[in-house]
Amino acid sequence: MHRLFVAIRPPRPVREILLDLMGGVRGARWPTDEQLHLTLRFIGEVDRHIAEDIHAALGSIHQPSFEIALNGIGSFDRRGEAVTLWAGVTPHEPLKALHKKVDQACLKAGVAPDRRAYLPHITIARLGRAAGPVQGLMESAGAVASPAFPVDSFCLFESELTPNGPIYSILERYKLA
Repeated sequence: MHRLFVAIRPPRPVREILLDLMGGVRGARWPTDEQLHLTLRFIGEVDRHIAEDIHAALGSIHQPSFEIALNGIGSFDRRGEAVTLWAGVTPHEPLKALHKKVDQACLKAGVAPDRRAYLPHITIARLGRAAGPVQGLMESAGAVASPAFPVDSFCLFESELTPNGPIYSILERYKLA
């Protein structure tokens, strides 16, 4: 079985901006440089045949390249408590269009459609119950921004879960026009 997702890998200067933000929240789990990505579609566990079908379907996607930029910090909350901190990106429209094409390619390969609303972001921390307050980080890093950077490809990743956290491997890179 393969645990797959489709994502955009930000360029090194953008990852460095994100890595510089990380810290100052007790108990937070911060991603490594190798883990930073902007998810287009989480697929989950599939067998080798479905993985091959997904690869073929993703290879048929046509979309022009575009530019995005980091734009602010936010959080996903559960019962009023932050559980994930993320860096936002703008503009959303080209990312949502690519997400829709990726979702349609996955559907063509036999994967159920994604039912969740899509909010483009890059996760910068996961917070457990013991995590300290995030308000200081949200205030100090809330205005994070970057110059626009090109998105000229997206990747099919495999995620291997380990006791020390997930290990992400790029299986294939797909060029945008």
